[in-house]
Amino acid sequence: MTKNGKLSEKLKQFIDNSKWIFAVTYAKTWPHEYIVQERVDNDLFLALAHHIDTFGYESHFYQTKQVYFDYNGYTYWHMEGIINRCLKSETYLIREKEGRLPN
Repeated sequence: MTKNGKLSEKLKQFIDNSKWIFAVTYAKTWPHEYIVQERVDNDLFLALAHHIDTFGYESHFYQTKQVYFDYNGYTYWHMEGIINRCLKSETYLIREKEGRLPN
């Protein structure tokens, strides 16, 4: 992690080399990918989650507040032992502004 909020090379490599799983259940409503803490390097997972919390921004998903971090065209967030990502264009905030929220 760096002090200015930019991802370290180690975290960039972790993101690039991780096998992101497509969330099939949400394919039609909220397409995104995720990694599970138990299936990846624990220290790097925790470092990325910490980076998101430290350098991210607060926004919302419907009524739920969440901390997000944008990197390389994706928006990242985490919940317990999962780190999620979606294309920035598919975030709640963008889709709400464009009138593209699912029914």
